[in-house]
Amino acid sequence: MIKNKSASNIMSTNLGELELHVLEVLWQKPHIDAREVRDGLGAQRAPSLSTVQSTLERLYRKTYVDRIKQGHAYTYHASVSRGSLLGRMMGDVIQLLHDGRMETILSSFVQAAADLDERSLDSLEELIREKKRQQLVIPGKESKSK
Repeated sequence: MIKNKSASNIMSTNLGELELHVLEVLWQKPHIDAREVRDGLGAQRAPSLSTVQSTLERLYRKTYVDRIKQGHAYTYHASVSRGSLLGRMMGDVIQLLHDGRMETILSSFVQAAADLDERSLDSLEELIREKKRQQLVIPGKESKSK
């Protein structure tokens, strides 16, 4: 069930394709200026320098990048990790489509892992086991045994 339009019209991550490509460049090589970001995008998809500067400004306002003044220009670095961004995006999708049942979310994770390959499903199982072990040894809390 999709939530009402006003609540779901814009996801909080709200990143365009160019913004994601710019973040990819900054994850690979942080603390670079707009010209270096443009060069990092590659000749086939490199927009104009002013477009890259506008994109960096938008990412800065959205708090996905930080910048440091270097003379007349800025150098930029991603202020969000790839994993953190992925978590935010997944959270937005879950919030948008969640039907109130935890089984829907869990089965979606299992299906996504299984669609990738068997090793991904094994990794998911290991992550679950590790999380359970961590919950059993939290100081100050009694272990959860069934």
